[in-house]
Formats: sequence, C-alpha cells, structure tokens
Amino acid sequence: MSNHQNPRDDSRSSVELSEMTLQSQDTDIATAAPTRAQTDRIRTTEAKSQGRLIRERFFRHKGALAGIALLVLIFLLAFSSIGFAGIPGWWNKDYDVLAARFNEGRPTLTLWPFSLGEHPFGQDVLGRDYFALTMRGTQTSLIIAFIVGLVAMVIGTTVGALAGYFRGWTEAFLMRITDVVITIPTVVIAAAVAGIVAKAGIIPFAVFLGIVTWTGLARLVRGEFLSLREKEFVESAKSVGASSFRIIFRHILPNTVGVIIVSTTLAISGAILLETALSYLGLGVVSPDTSLGKAINDNRSALTVRPWLFLWPGAFIIGIALAVNFIGDGLRDAFDPKQTRVKQ
Repeated sequence: MSNHQNPRDDSRSSVELSEMTLQSQDTDIATAAPTRAQTDRIRTTEAKSQGRLIRERFFRHKGALAGIALLVLIFLLAFSSIGFAGIPGWWNKDYDVLAARFNEGRPTLTLWPFSLGEHPFGQDVLGRDYFALTMRGTQTSLIIAFIVGLVAMVIGTTVGALAGYFRGWTEAFLMRITDVVITIPTVVIAAAVAGIVAKAGIIPFAVFLGIVTWTGLARLVRGEFLSLREKEFVESAKSVGASSFRIIFRHILPNTVGVIIVSTTLAISGAILLETALSYLGLGVVSPDTSLGKAINDNRSALTVRPWLFLWPGAFIIGIALAVNFIGDGLRDAFDPKQTRVKQ
C-alpha cells in the first residue's frame, strides 16, 4: 500500500513546488522596478490627483463659493445692464444723460412686490440715472482692479524669481529696488503721479497702480525660490544641462503657482480699495468717465440729504472686496500643503 502511495505523494509535492515557484516569480515581477511608461503613468495619475485634491478643497470652502457667486453676480449685472464696448444692455438709460428729477431723485426700487421703477437707485444732483452711473462705476473699478492684479503678478513674479534663483548681485539689486518702493507708502506714490496718469484713461491708470503694488508678491516669490532652488529636482535638472530659463519656468515656477495666485487675488482686492481712495481724493478716474470711488466723491456734499448716493457705490465696493477676499481665502486653503485631505 505504501509503495503505491509514494509516487502519488511525489507527484503532489512536485505540483506544490511548481505552484510555489510560479508564485515566487509573480512576486518578483510585481516587486520589480516599474518601466518608464509605468513611471510616467504613475506621475500623471499623481499630478491629476493633486490637482483634483486642490479643486475639492476649494469647492468645499463655503466662503470661496459665496465669493464666486457674488462676484459673478456683480460682474453680470454691471456688464449686461448698460452694455459694454458698444454692445447694448437691457437697461434703457445712460449714465451721462441729464434728466428732470423724478420723485425728487429718490430710489424707486421696491423689493415686495419687486419692481425697479423709473430710477431704481435714484438720481444724482444733476438728474443722471444713478443705477446706470453705479453700473458704469462698477465696470471701471473691476477693469482697473483686474489689470492692477495682472501687472502686479507679472512684475512681482519676475522680480522675485530672478532674485531668488540667481542670488548674488542680481538679488541685491532687485531687492534694494523693492525696499525703496516699499518704504514709500503706496498712496503717496499714487497721489503724486496718478492724477496725471489718470487723464490718459483708465488703462494707463491701472497699469501705473500695478507698477507700484507688486512688492509684496515679489518678496513671497523670492522666498519660495530660495527654498526650491536647493531641492533635489533642481540639482538633477542642472546635472543634465538644463538652462536657467528652463529650470525657472519649467521646474520651480509651477511649484510656486499657489503663492502667486493667492497673492494676486489679494492684490485685486487691495486695488479696488486703492482706486476708491484715489478717486475719492480726486486723483483717480476723471470725467466724463466714472468709478465707484468717484461716484462717492462727486456726491459727498449730499450726504445728509441724499444718503442713497453713498449707499449704492459703497455697497458695491464692499461686495467686490469681500468676494475677492473670500476667493483668496479659499485658494490659500486649497493650495496649503499642510492640508493632506479634504474636509468633509
């Protein structure tokens, strides 16, 4: 009996040994180094996952979503109501047309039942429709704010990147210029030149404000570059002969995009308030154009008798500034590397 069982046992042992060998081979294949194609696919998946994580963080930030909704609402109302660049809007009155005062210039807007009336925001002391005037002021303030943010982003990023990467005399020269601009209050610089520049139009005026508001972003970008230039991926790029231009724009700059976006958002919010302050002082937008700050300045003598002339421009200034700040807070939290998961 035992003689017949031994071949069977040997056969079973051979099968088990073969299975163990195959499992060992599978394990060796699974633990082997991934191919280049697999590595690229893994990196792409990781990049997409990181981008998706940032989006999820941002869209779970209730303040940021409220800011986006408010800013889009203001933007659509301002540009669709009175039109822009020759495109007519749905409102039938112009902001620069004088007319007899209706209902003593008081607002005709009613919430229940909802009705805009003849002049929903009332009329100013000259009889101009204040709704159309406020919408034009909102258009101007938004255009100026976003141009200021764009110009400040370009200058600040360029200066900070060059100073942080090249160090030496380049950093010393650029940072000394930055220090000089920082030591002079922005309002003082703007007040000294803005009155002259504003006469050329809102675009040159906005570009000038961007030129004097880039310093904060430059310092932040420089700090990021000082940290990232010492990382292993930068040393690897240098070892294969990558140029400084390629290292800056292809390797380091993408890793600072979070700081740049957040700082630019806050610069836009600050530009709204800066433009308002200068226009209120008579150093901003000039007639026949208008802005929210200029609308308040033009009607400051009517504060006690027609308070709505301050209410509407002031409400839009606060709304735009709060919306942009909320969006900036959401972006800052979304790009924060310390937040490793999305809050539920």
